[in-house]
Amino acid sequence: MARKKKSEEKNKRQPVLKVIPLGGLQEIGKNITVFEYEDEIIVVDCGLAFPEDDMLGVDLVIPDMAYLIKNREKVRGIILTHAHEDHVGALPYVIRDLDVPVFGTKLTLGLIGSKLAEHGLKDKVHLQTVVQGQSIELGPFEIEFIRSTHSVADTVALAIKSPVGVVILTSDFKVDYTPVESEAIDLTRFAQLGSEGVILLMCDSTNVELPGFTMSERTVGESMEQIFMQSGGRRILVATFASNVHRIQQIVNAAVKFDRKVVFCGRSMLNVVDVATDLGYLKIPAGAVVDMDDINRHPSESLVLIVTGSQGEPMSVLTRIASSDHRKIGIMDGDLVILSANPIPGNEKYVFKVIDDLFKRGADVIYESLADVHVSGHACREELKIIHSLVKPKFFMPVHGEYRHLKRHAILAQSLGMAEENIFISENGRILELDGDSAKLNGSVEAGRVLVDGLGVGDVGSIVLRDRRLLSQDGLIVVVLTIDKDSGEILSGPDVISRGFVYVREAEDFMDEAREAIKKALDDVDQDNGEPTGKRGWGFTKALIKDSLNGYIFDKLKRRPMILPIIIEV
Repeated sequence: MARKKKSEEKNKRQPVLKVIPLGGLQEIGKNITVFEYEDEIIVVDCGLAFPEDDMLGVDLVIPDMAYLIKNREKVRGIILTHAHEDHVGALPYVIRDLDVPVFGTKLTLGLIGSKLAEHGLKDKVHLQTVVQGQSIELGPFEIEFIRSTHSVADTVALAIKSPVGVVILTSDFKVDYTPVESEAIDLTRFAQLGSEGVILLMCDSTNVELPGFTMSERTVGESMEQIFMQSGGRRILVATFASNVHRIQQIVNAAVKFDRKVVFCGRSMLNVVDVATDLGYLKIPAGAVVDMDDINRHPSESLVLIVTGSQGEPMSVLTRIASSDHRKIGIMDGDLVILSANPIPGNEKYVFKVIDDLFKRGADVIYESLADVHVSGHACREELKIIHSLVKPKFFMPVHGEYRHLKRHAILAQSLGMAEENIFISENGRILELDGDSAKLNGSVEAGRVLVDGLGVGDVGSIVLRDRRLLSQDGLIVVVLTIDKDSGEILSGPDVISRGFVYVREAEDFMDEAREAIKKALDDVDQDNGEPTGKRGWGFTKALIKDSLNGYIFDKLKRRPMILPIIIEV
Protein backbone atom coordinates (compact mmCIF):
# COMPACT_ATOMS: atom_id res chain seq x y z
CA MET A 1 0.00 0.00 0.00
CA ALA A 2 2.84 2.37 0.96
CA ARG A 3 4.64 1.51 -2.28
CA LYS A 4 1.49 2.34 -4.30
CA LYS A 5 1.08 5.71 -2.53
CA LYS A 6 4.72 6.56 -3.18
CA SER A 7 4.29 5.68 -6.86
CA GLU A 8 1.18 7.90 -7.11
CA GLU A 9 3.05 10.83 -5.55
CA LYS A 10 5.89 10.34 -7.99
CA ASN A 11 3.52 10.30 -10.95
CA LYS A 12 1.69 13.39 -9.73
CA ARG A 13 3.38 16.08 -11.82
CA GLN A 14 4.62 19.16 -10.00
CA PRO A 15 3.46 22.40 -11.68
CA VAL A 16 6.18 24.05 -13.75
CA LEU A 17 6.76 27.47 -15.19
CA LYS A 18 7.02 27.30 -18.97
CA VAL A 19 9.10 29.95 -20.74
CA ILE A 20 8.35 29.90 -24.47
CA PRO A 21 10.02 32.42 -26.82
CA LEU A 22 7.88 32.77 -29.95
CA GLY A 23 10.41 35.15 -31.52
CA GLY A 24 13.68 36.96 -30.87
CA LEU A 25 15.98 33.93 -30.63
CA GLN A 26 18.56 33.26 -33.33
CA GLU A 27 17.32 36.38 -35.14
CA ILE A 28 17.27 40.15 -34.83
CA GLY A 29 13.80 41.47 -34.00
CA LYS A 30 10.36 39.86 -33.66
CA ASN A 31 10.75 39.68 -29.87
CA ILE A 32 7.92 37.96 -27.97
CA THR A 33 7.99 35.56 -25.01
CA VAL A 34 5.24 33.54 -23.35
CA PHE A 35 5.29 32.72 -19.61
CA GLU A 36 2.85 29.95 -18.69
CA TYR A 37 2.00 28.48 -15.30
CA GLU A 38 -0.75 25.85 -15.23
CA ASP A 39 -3.71 27.55 -16.98
CA GLU A 40 -2.41 31.14 -16.88
CA ILE A 41 -0.35 32.92 -19.55
CA ILE A 42 1.28 36.33 -19.77
CA VAL A 43 3.00 37.64 -22.91
CA VAL A 44 6.03 39.93 -22.88
CA ASP A 45 6.48 42.17 -25.93
CA CYS A 46 5.04 41.69 -29.37
CA GLY A 47 7.59 42.79 -31.97
CA LEU A 48 8.11 42.60 -35.70
CA ALA A 49 11.12 42.12 -37.95
CA PHE A 50 11.87 43.74 -41.27
CA PRO A 51 11.90 41.57 -44.41
CA GLU A 52 15.10 39.94 -45.64
CA ASP A 53 16.38 40.50 -49.17
CA ASP A 54 14.73 37.33 -50.50
CA MET A 55 11.27 38.32 -49.18
CA LEU A 56 10.31 40.16 -52.32
CA GLY A 57 7.44 42.61 -51.87
CA VAL A 58 6.94 41.73 -48.19
CA ASP A 59 6.44 44.72 -45.88
CA LEU A 60 6.79 43.21 -42.40
CA VAL A 61 7.46 39.93 -40.61
CA ILE A 62 5.49 39.16 -37.46
CA PRO A 63 5.52 36.15 -35.11
CA ASP A 64 3.25 33.17 -35.67
CA MET A 65 0.59 33.49 -32.96
CA ALA A 66 -1.02 30.07 -33.46
CA TYR A 67 -0.08 28.94 -29.92
CA LEU A 68 -1.53 32.04 -28.28
CA ILE A 69 -4.71 31.96 -30.35
CA LYS A 70 -5.16 28.28 -29.49
CA ASN A 71 -4.78 29.16 -25.78
CA ARG A 72 -6.44 32.58 -25.85
CA GLU A 73 -8.62 31.77 -22.81
CA LYS A 74 -5.47 31.42 -20.70
CA VAL A 75 -3.88 34.76 -21.68
CA ARG A 76 -4.13 37.36 -18.89
CA GLY A 77 -2.29 40.26 -20.50
CA ILE A 78 0.50 41.60 -22.70
CA ILE A 79 3.39 43.51 -21.12
CA LEU A 80 5.51 45.86 -23.25
CA THR A 81 9.06 46.75 -22.18
CA HIS A 82 9.67 49.68 -24.55
CA ALA A 83 8.45 51.34 -27.73
CA HIS A 84 10.79 49.97 -30.41
CA GLU A 85 9.18 48.25 -33.39
CA ASP A 86 11.02 44.98 -32.75
CA HIS A 87 9.19 44.81 -29.40
CA VAL A 88 5.77 46.39 -30.10
CA GLY A 89 5.31 46.56 -33.89
CA ALA A 90 3.24 43.39 -34.24
CA LEU A 91 0.74 44.32 -31.52
CA PRO A 92 -1.94 45.66 -33.93
CA TYR A 93 -1.92 42.33 -35.78
CA VAL A 94 -2.01 40.23 -32.60
CA ILE A 95 -4.41 42.12 -30.37
CA ARG A 96 -7.29 41.50 -32.80
CA ASP A 97 -7.28 37.86 -31.73
CA LEU A 98 -6.56 38.40 -28.01
CA ASP A 99 -9.03 40.41 -25.94
CA VAL A 100 -6.60 41.20 -23.10
CA PRO A 101 -5.20 44.33 -21.43
CA VAL A 102 -1.86 45.77 -22.58
CA PHE A 103 0.54 47.16 -19.97
CA GLY A 104 3.36 49.61 -20.62
CA THR A 105 4.92 52.88 -19.53
CA LYS A 106 3.47 56.21 -20.56
CA LEU A 107 5.63 56.86 -23.63
CA THR A 108 5.42 53.24 -24.80
CA LEU A 109 1.63 53.27 -24.72
CA GLY A 110 1.52 56.78 -26.19
CA LEU A 111 3.45 55.63 -29.25
CA ILE A 112 1.64 52.31 -29.60
CA GLY A 113 -1.67 54.15 -29.22
CA SER A 114 -1.13 56.08 -32.44
CA LYS A 115 -0.22 52.81 -34.20
CA LEU A 116 -3.40 51.16 -32.96
CA ALA A 117 -5.37 54.18 -34.16
CA GLU A 118 -3.99 53.70 -37.69
CA HIS A 119 -5.40 50.16 -37.59
CA GLY A 120 -8.75 51.31 -36.20
CA LEU A 121 -8.14 49.50 -32.91
CA LYS A 122 -7.37 52.20 -30.34
CA ASP A 123 -10.85 52.19 -28.78
CA LYS A 124 -10.95 48.38 -28.75
CA VAL A 125 -7.75 47.81 -26.76
CA HIS A 126 -7.52 48.30 -23.00
CA LEU A 127 -4.19 50.10 -22.41
CA GLN A 128 -3.00 50.28 -18.79
CA THR A 129 -0.17 52.66 -17.90
CA VAL A 130 2.48 51.58 -15.41
CA VAL A 131 5.47 53.45 -13.99
CA GLN A 132 9.01 52.32 -13.35
CA GLY A 133 9.19 50.67 -9.93
CA GLN A 134 5.53 49.59 -9.95
CA SER A 135 4.30 46.00 -9.64
CA ILE A 136 1.10 44.43 -10.98
CA GLU A 137 -0.53 41.03 -10.50
CA LEU A 138 -1.84 38.89 -13.34
CA GLY A 139 -3.05 35.49 -12.20
CA PRO A 140 -0.19 33.70 -10.41
CA PHE A 141 2.33 36.23 -11.73
CA GLU A 142 3.56 39.42 -10.09
CA ILE A 143 5.38 41.63 -12.60
CA GLU A 144 7.72 44.35 -11.37
CA PHE A 145 8.79 47.10 -13.77
CA ILE A 146 12.46 47.95 -13.15
CA ARG A 147 13.90 51.27 -14.31
CA SER A 148 16.26 50.72 -17.23
CA THR A 149 18.08 52.74 -19.89
CA HIS A 150 18.01 52.20 -23.63
CA SER A 151 17.84 54.30 -26.81
CA VAL A 152 14.16 55.06 -26.23
CA ALA A 153 12.82 56.72 -23.08
CA ASP A 154 10.67 54.95 -20.49
CA THR A 155 12.26 51.52 -21.00
CA VAL A 156 11.82 48.86 -18.31
CA ALA A 157 13.30 45.52 -17.39
CA LEU A 158 10.97 42.98 -15.77
CA ALA A 159 11.11 40.86 -12.63
CA ILE A 160 8.45 38.18 -13.14
CA LYS A 161 7.62 36.52 -9.83
CA SER A 162 5.96 33.12 -10.18
CA PRO A 163 5.24 30.23 -7.79
CA VAL A 164 8.52 28.55 -8.85
CA GLY A 165 10.74 31.61 -8.51
CA VAL A 166 11.73 34.98 -9.98
CA VAL A 167 12.62 35.45 -13.65
CA ILE A 168 14.45 38.63 -14.67
CA LEU A 169 14.11 39.71 -18.29
CA THR A 170 16.35 42.68 -19.07
CA SER A 171 14.83 43.41 -22.48
CA ASP A 172 17.04 45.79 -24.51
CA PHE A 173 19.24 47.85 -22.21
CA LYS A 174 22.57 49.49 -21.55
CA VAL A 175 24.14 50.74 -18.32
CA ASP A 176 24.05 54.52 -18.82
CA TYR A 177 25.06 56.43 -15.70
CA THR A 178 24.36 59.82 -17.32
CA PRO A 179 21.20 59.41 -19.42
CA VAL A 180 19.44 62.38 -21.00
CA GLU A 181 16.41 63.74 -19.12
CA SER A 182 15.95 60.60 -16.98
CA GLU A 183 17.37 58.55 -14.12
CA ALA A 184 20.08 55.91 -14.47
CA ILE A 185 19.31 52.19 -14.65
CA ASP A 186 18.29 50.83 -11.24
CA LEU A 187 21.24 48.54 -10.57
CA THR A 188 20.39 48.56 -6.86
CA ARG A 189 17.11 46.77 -7.57
CA PHE A 190 18.87 44.16 -9.72
CA ALA A 191 21.24 43.54 -6.80
CA GLN A 192 18.37 43.26 -4.26
CA LEU A 193 16.55 40.74 -6.43
CA GLY A 194 19.80 38.83 -6.91
CA SER A 195 20.34 38.59 -3.15
CA GLU A 196 16.77 37.30 -2.71
CA GLY A 197 17.27 34.65 -5.39
CA VAL A 198 16.64 34.61 -9.15
CA ILE A 199 15.82 31.34 -10.84
CA LEU A 200 16.31 32.52 -14.44
CA LEU A 201 17.97 35.47 -16.16
CA MET A 202 17.00 36.30 -19.75
CA CYS A 203 19.44 38.93 -20.96
CA ASP A 204 19.96 41.06 -24.10
CA SER A 205 22.76 39.60 -26.27
CA THR A 206 22.87 42.14 -29.13
CA ASN A 207 26.26 43.72 -28.30
CA VAL A 208 27.92 40.77 -26.56
CA GLU A 209 30.65 40.72 -29.24
CA LEU A 210 31.77 44.26 -28.35
CA PRO A 211 34.24 44.77 -25.49
CA GLY A 212 34.03 47.43 -22.80
CA PHE A 213 31.07 49.72 -22.15
CA THR A 214 28.57 51.42 -24.46
CA MET A 215 29.05 55.18 -24.47
CA SER A 216 26.48 57.38 -22.76
CA GLU A 217 23.81 59.05 -24.89
CA ARG A 218 25.13 62.41 -23.65
CA THR A 219 28.29 61.99 -25.79
CA VAL A 220 26.11 62.39 -28.88
CA GLY A 221 24.85 65.74 -27.62
CA GLU A 222 28.42 66.93 -27.10
CA SER A 223 29.39 65.81 -30.61
CA MET A 224 26.33 67.50 -32.11
CA GLU A 225 27.18 70.82 -30.47
CA GLN A 226 30.75 70.59 -31.77
CA ILE A 227 29.56 69.85 -35.33
CA PHE A 228 26.96 72.63 -35.21
CA MET A 229 29.58 75.10 -34.00
CA GLN A 230 31.91 74.18 -36.88
CA SER A 231 29.20 73.96 -39.56
CA GLY A 232 30.22 77.23 -41.17
CA GLY A 233 26.74 78.58 -41.76
CA ARG A 234 25.50 75.63 -43.79
CA ARG A 235 22.07 74.03 -43.65
CA ILE A 236 22.09 70.91 -41.47
CA LEU A 237 20.06 67.73 -41.95
CA VAL A 238 20.10 65.06 -39.22
CA ALA A 239 18.69 61.57 -39.80
CA THR A 240 17.92 59.47 -36.74
CA PHE A 241 15.43 56.94 -35.40
CA ALA A 242 12.10 58.65 -34.79
CA SER A 243 11.67 56.75 -31.52
CA ASN A 244 14.94 58.04 -30.02
CA VAL A 245 13.35 60.92 -28.13
CA HIS A 246 16.51 61.71 -26.16
CA ARG A 247 18.52 61.98 -29.39
CA ILE A 248 15.91 64.33 -30.85
CA GLN A 249 16.01 66.41 -27.65
CA GLN A 250 19.79 66.81 -27.91
CA ILE A 251 19.57 67.85 -31.56
CA VAL A 252 16.91 70.42 -30.66
CA ASN A 253 19.07 71.68 -27.79
CA ALA A 254 22.04 72.15 -30.13
CA ALA A 255 19.87 73.92 -32.71
CA VAL A 256 18.50 76.35 -30.12
CA LYS A 257 21.98 77.00 -28.72
CA PHE A 258 23.23 78.06 -32.17
CA ASP A 259 20.13 80.07 -33.12
CA ARG A 260 18.74 77.63 -35.65
CA LYS A 261 15.14 76.70 -36.31
CA VAL A 262 14.10 73.04 -36.30
CA VAL A 263 12.09 71.34 -39.07
CA PHE A 264 10.69 67.86 -38.42
CA CYS A 265 10.26 65.76 -41.59
CA GLY A 266 8.62 62.35 -41.99
CA ARG A 267 5.31 60.94 -40.80
CA SER A 268 6.76 58.77 -38.04
CA MET A 269 9.02 61.60 -36.87
CA LEU A 270 6.09 64.03 -36.63
CA ASN A 271 4.00 61.43 -34.82
CA VAL A 272 6.68 60.68 -32.21
CA VAL A 273 7.44 64.37 -31.66
CA ASP A 274 3.73 65.15 -31.14
CA VAL A 275 3.23 62.28 -28.67
CA ALA A 276 6.51 62.85 -26.79
CA THR A 277 5.85 66.60 -26.51
CA ASP A 278 2.28 66.09 -25.28
CA LEU A 279 3.50 63.62 -22.64
CA GLY A 280 6.37 65.85 -21.53
CA TYR A 281 9.27 63.73 -22.77
CA LEU A 282 10.33 66.36 -25.34
CA LYS A 283 10.83 69.97 -24.30
CA ILE A 284 10.90 72.31 -27.29
CA PRO A 285 11.01 76.10 -26.74
CA ALA A 286 8.20 78.15 -28.26
CA GLY A 287 9.05 79.40 -31.73
CA ALA A 288 11.85 76.89 -32.25
CA VAL A 289 9.98 74.78 -34.81
CA VAL A 290 9.29 75.69 -38.44
CA ASP A 291 6.75 73.84 -40.59
CA MET A 292 8.19 72.03 -43.60
CA ASP A 293 5.98 74.10 -45.90
CA ASP A 294 7.66 77.30 -44.66
CA ILE A 295 11.33 76.38 -44.97
CA ASN A 296 11.82 78.62 -48.02
CA ARG A 297 10.88 81.62 -45.88
CA HIS A 298 13.95 81.13 -43.71
CA PRO A 299 17.65 81.41 -44.58
CA SER A 300 19.03 77.92 -45.19
CA GLU A 301 21.90 78.50 -42.76
CA SER A 302 19.38 79.03 -39.93
CA LEU A 303 17.72 75.61 -40.32
CA VAL A 304 18.19 72.12 -38.90
CA LEU A 305 16.06 69.43 -40.56
CA ILE A 306 15.47 66.33 -38.41
CA VAL A 307 14.41 63.59 -40.82
CA THR A 308 13.56 59.91 -41.02
CA GLY A 309 15.61 57.53 -43.17
CA SER A 310 18.65 56.61 -41.09
CA GLN A 311 18.28 53.00 -42.35
CA GLY A 312 17.95 53.85 -46.05
CA GLU A 313 14.26 52.92 -46.12
CA PRO A 314 13.03 53.38 -49.73
CA MET A 315 10.13 55.73 -48.91
CA SER A 316 11.80 57.65 -46.08
CA VAL A 317 12.47 61.38 -46.26
CA LEU A 318 16.26 61.14 -46.45
CA THR A 319 16.21 58.49 -49.20
CA ARG A 320 13.81 60.57 -51.30
CA ILE A 321 15.92 63.70 -50.72
CA ALA A 322 19.07 61.82 -51.74
CA SER A 323 17.43 60.62 -54.97
CA SER A 324 15.91 64.08 -55.75
CA ASP A 325 12.45 62.58 -55.33
CA HIS A 326 11.13 64.72 -52.48
CA ARG A 327 8.48 67.29 -53.38
CA LYS A 328 9.61 69.99 -50.96
CA ILE A 329 13.25 69.38 -50.02
CA GLY A 330 16.28 69.00 -52.24
CA ILE A 331 19.99 68.82 -51.47
CA MET A 332 21.79 72.13 -51.86
CA ASP A 333 25.50 72.28 -52.56
CA GLY A 334 27.34 72.34 -49.25
CA ASP A 335 24.50 70.91 -47.10
CA LEU A 336 25.77 69.10 -44.02
CA VAL A 337 24.02 65.75 -43.47
CA ILE A 338 24.51 63.90 -40.17
CA LEU A 339 23.55 60.22 -40.08
CA SER A 340 22.93 59.69 -36.37
CA ALA A 341 22.32 55.94 -36.42
CA ASN A 342 24.09 52.66 -37.13
CA PRO A 343 22.84 50.45 -39.97
CA ILE A 344 20.75 47.57 -38.67
CA PRO A 345 22.33 44.27 -39.88
CA GLY A 346 21.15 43.74 -43.46
CA ASN A 347 20.54 47.44 -44.14
CA GLU A 348 24.16 48.39 -44.78
CA LYS A 349 23.96 48.54 -48.58
CA TYR A 350 20.83 50.71 -48.49
CA VAL A 351 22.40 53.15 -46.03
CA PHE A 352 25.65 53.47 -48.00
CA LYS A 353 23.69 53.92 -51.23
CA VAL A 354 21.96 56.94 -49.63
CA ILE A 355 25.33 58.27 -48.43
CA ASP A 356 26.76 57.92 -51.95
CA ASP A 357 23.77 59.75 -53.47
CA LEU A 358 24.08 62.58 -50.95
CA PHE A 359 27.78 63.04 -51.74
CA LYS A 360 27.02 63.03 -55.48
CA ARG A 361 24.52 65.87 -54.99
CA GLY A 362 27.04 68.06 -53.24
CA ALA A 363 26.36 67.35 -49.57
CA ASP A 364 28.94 66.65 -46.89
CA VAL A 365 27.94 63.56 -44.91
CA ILE A 366 29.00 62.71 -41.37
CA TYR A 367 28.31 59.21 -40.07
CA GLU A 368 29.42 57.16 -37.10
CA SER A 369 32.79 56.07 -38.47
CA LEU A 370 33.71 59.75 -38.88
CA ALA A 371 32.39 61.19 -35.59
CA ASP A 372 30.57 60.23 -32.38
CA VAL A 373 27.12 61.00 -33.80
CA HIS A 374 25.57 57.73 -32.65
CA VAL A 375 25.82 55.43 -29.66
CA SER A 376 24.21 52.04 -29.29
CA GLY A 377 21.32 51.35 -26.97
CA HIS A 378 22.61 47.87 -26.13
CA ALA A 379 25.00 46.70 -23.42
CA CYS A 380 28.54 45.65 -24.30
CA ARG A 381 30.41 42.85 -22.53
CA GLU A 382 31.42 44.67 -19.35
CA GLU A 383 27.85 45.88 -18.78
CA LEU A 384 26.55 42.34 -19.28
CA LYS A 385 29.04 41.16 -16.66
CA ILE A 386 27.63 43.72 -14.20
CA ILE A 387 24.08 42.38 -14.63
CA HIS A 388 25.17 38.75 -14.31
CA SER A 389 27.22 39.53 -11.20
CA LEU A 390 24.37 41.42 -9.53
CA VAL A 391 21.56 39.01 -10.41
CA LYS A 392 23.48 35.75 -9.79
CA PRO A 393 20.81 33.60 -11.48
CA LYS A 394 20.46 29.86 -11.02
CA PHE A 395 19.80 29.39 -14.73
CA PHE A 396 20.46 31.58 -17.75
CA MET A 397 18.92 31.94 -21.21
CA PRO A 398 20.58 34.43 -23.59
CA VAL A 399 17.99 36.24 -25.74
CA HIS A 400 17.70 38.96 -28.40
CA GLY A 401 20.29 37.98 -30.96
CA GLU A 402 21.40 35.64 -33.71
CA TYR A 403 22.94 32.30 -32.80
CA ARG A 404 26.49 33.64 -32.58
CA HIS A 405 25.34 36.31 -30.11
CA LEU A 406 23.59 33.74 -27.93
CA LYS A 407 26.64 31.46 -28.01
CA ARG A 408 29.06 34.25 -27.10
CA HIS A 409 26.77 35.31 -24.26
CA ALA A 410 26.68 31.74 -22.97
CA ILE A 411 30.50 31.67 -23.00
CA LEU A 412 30.55 34.97 -21.09
CA ALA A 413 28.23 33.51 -18.43
CA GLN A 414 30.53 30.49 -18.07
CA SER A 415 33.53 32.80 -17.65
CA LEU A 416 31.71 34.29 -14.64
CA GLY A 417 31.38 30.88 -13.02
CA MET A 418 28.04 29.57 -14.25
CA ALA A 419 27.91 25.84 -15.01
CA GLU A 420 27.40 25.00 -18.68
CA GLU A 421 24.45 22.69 -17.88
CA ASN A 422 22.60 25.66 -16.34
CA ILE A 423 22.76 27.70 -19.57
CA PHE A 424 20.12 27.19 -22.26
CA ILE A 425 20.77 28.37 -25.81
CA SER A 426 17.26 27.92 -27.14
CA GLU A 427 15.29 28.66 -30.29
CA ASN A 428 11.87 30.03 -31.08
CA GLY A 429 9.14 27.65 -29.98
CA ARG A 430 11.26 25.54 -27.57
CA ILE A 431 9.76 25.19 -24.10
CA LEU A 432 12.00 25.77 -21.09
CA GLU A 433 10.43 24.22 -17.98
CA LEU A 434 11.39 25.34 -14.47
CA ASP A 435 10.15 23.77 -11.25
CA GLY A 436 12.16 25.80 -8.74
CA ASP A 437 15.01 23.31 -8.44
CA SER A 438 15.70 22.25 -12.00
CA ALA A 439 15.29 23.44 -15.57
CA LYS A 440 15.08 21.60 -18.86
CA LEU A 441 14.12 22.10 -22.48
CA ASN A 442 11.06 19.93 -23.00
CA GLY A 443 9.14 19.96 -26.27
CA SER A 444 8.16 22.81 -28.53
CA VAL A 445 5.21 24.74 -29.91
CA GLU A 446 4.53 26.24 -33.32
CA ALA A 447 6.61 29.40 -33.71
CA GLY A 448 7.28 30.44 -37.26
CA ARG A 449 6.95 33.76 -39.03
CA VAL A 450 3.98 35.37 -40.72
CA LEU A 451 4.58 37.69 -43.67
CA VAL A 452 2.62 40.91 -44.05
CA ASP A 453 2.21 42.24 -47.59
CA GLY A 454 -0.01 45.31 -47.80
CA LEU A 455 -3.28 44.41 -46.10
CA GLY A 456 -2.63 40.70 -46.48
CA VAL A 457 -1.46 38.94 -43.32
CA GLY A 458 -0.13 35.42 -43.81
CA ASP A 459 -1.30 35.01 -47.40
CA VAL A 460 2.26 35.17 -48.71
CA GLY A 461 4.11 31.94 -48.02
CA SER A 462 7.12 30.02 -49.30
CA ILE A 463 5.46 29.08 -52.62
CA VAL A 464 4.51 32.69 -53.39
CA LEU A 465 8.02 33.87 -52.48
CA ARG A 466 9.51 31.17 -54.70
CA ASP A 467 7.40 32.39 -57.63
CA ARG A 468 8.40 35.99 -56.94
CA ARG A 469 12.08 35.00 -56.91
CA LEU A 470 11.69 33.19 -60.23
CA LEU A 471 9.95 36.21 -61.74
CA SER A 472 12.67 38.55 -60.46
CA GLN A 473 15.47 36.37 -61.81
CA ASP A 474 14.34 35.35 -65.32
CA GLY A 475 10.95 36.96 -65.92
CA LEU A 476 7.71 35.53 -67.27
CA ILE A 477 6.56 33.99 -70.54
CA VAL A 478 2.80 33.74 -71.17
CA VAL A 479 1.60 31.34 -73.88
CA VAL A 480 -2.01 31.80 -75.06
CA LEU A 481 -3.75 29.03 -77.01
CA THR A 482 -7.35 28.88 -78.27
CA ILE A 483 -8.87 25.38 -78.65
CA ASP A 484 -12.19 24.20 -80.09
CA LYS A 485 -14.21 22.89 -77.15
CA ASP A 486 -15.77 20.00 -79.09
CA SER A 487 -13.05 18.86 -81.48
CA GLY A 488 -9.97 19.77 -79.39
CA GLU A 489 -8.34 21.36 -82.45
CA ILE A 490 -6.18 24.47 -82.08
CA LEU A 491 -8.04 27.47 -83.53
CA SER A 492 -5.42 30.16 -82.90
CA GLY A 493 -2.01 30.59 -81.33
CA PRO A 494 0.18 29.89 -79.69
CA ASP A 495 0.77 33.57 -78.92
CA VAL A 496 3.88 34.17 -76.82
CA ILE A 497 4.06 37.21 -74.51
CA SER A 498 7.22 38.23 -72.63
CA ARG A 499 7.34 40.18 -69.34
CA GLY A 500 10.76 40.78 -67.81
CA PHE A 501 12.35 38.09 -70.01
CA VAL A 502 13.34 39.69 -73.34
CA TYR A 503 12.39 42.97 -74.98
CA VAL A 504 10.09 41.74 -77.75
CA ARG A 505 10.94 44.41 -80.35
CA GLU A 506 14.60 43.46 -80.18
CA ALA A 507 13.96 39.71 -80.10
CA GLU A 508 11.28 39.15 -82.74
CA ASP A 509 13.19 36.29 -84.37
CA PHE A 510 13.61 34.54 -81.06
CA MET A 511 9.90 34.89 -80.24
CA ASP A 512 8.95 33.52 -83.66
CA GLU A 513 11.23 30.54 -83.12
CA ALA A 514 9.69 29.97 -79.67
CA ARG A 515 6.21 29.83 -81.24
CA GLU A 516 7.45 27.32 -83.82
CA ALA A 517 8.99 25.16 -81.08
CA ILE A 518 5.62 24.99 -79.29
CA LYS A 519 3.75 24.30 -82.56
CA LYS A 520 6.12 21.49 -83.47
CA ALA A 521 5.69 19.85 -80.06
CA LEU A 522 1.90 20.04 -80.37
CA ASP A 523 1.92 18.73 -83.98
CA ASP A 524 4.22 15.83 -83.08
CA VAL A 525 1.83 14.71 -80.32
CA ASP A 526 -1.15 15.01 -82.68
CA GLN A 527 0.54 12.79 -85.26
CA ASP A 528 1.68 10.21 -82.67
CA ASN A 529 -1.76 9.88 -81.12
CA GLY A 530 -3.97 10.44 -84.15
CA GLU A 531 -6.12 12.98 -82.34
CA PRO A 532 -5.93 16.72 -81.56
CA THR A 533 -3.87 17.69 -78.49
CA GLY A 534 -6.84 19.45 -76.93
CA LYS A 535 -8.69 16.12 -76.62
CA ARG A 536 -6.17 14.96 -74.04
CA GLY A 537 -7.07 17.62 -71.44
CA TRP A 538 -5.79 20.97 -70.26
CA GLY A 539 -3.25 19.50 -67.85
CA PHE A 540 -1.53 17.52 -70.59
CA THR A 541 -1.48 20.45 -73.01
CA LYS A 542 -0.09 22.89 -70.42
CA ALA A 543 2.64 20.46 -69.38
CA LEU A 544 3.56 19.91 -73.03
CA ILE A 545 3.84 23.67 -73.67
CA LYS A 546 5.98 24.18 -70.54
CA ASP A 547 8.34 21.30 -71.32
CA SER A 548 8.86 22.21 -74.98
CA LEU A 549 9.37 25.93 -74.31
CA ASN A 550 11.57 25.35 -71.28
CA GLY A 551 13.90 23.12 -73.25
CA TYR A 552 14.06 25.49 -76.21
CA ILE A 553 14.78 28.61 -74.09
CA PHE A 554 17.42 26.88 -71.98
CA ASP A 555 19.22 25.54 -75.06
CA LYS A 556 19.22 29.02 -76.65
CA LEU A 557 19.77 31.39 -73.67
CA LYS A 558 20.52 29.24 -70.60
CA ARG A 559 17.61 30.89 -68.76
CA ARG A 560 14.60 29.43 -67.00
CA PRO A 561 11.73 31.97 -66.98
CA MET A 562 8.40 31.19 -65.38
CA ILE A 563 6.09 29.85 -68.12
CA LEU A 564 2.37 30.41 -67.77
CA PRO A 565 0.20 28.63 -70.39
CA ILE A 566 -3.34 29.99 -70.82
CA ILE A 567 -5.84 27.80 -72.73
CA ILE A 568 -9.09 29.30 -73.97
CA GLU A 569 -11.91 27.00 -75.05
CA VAL A 570 -14.48 28.28 -77.57
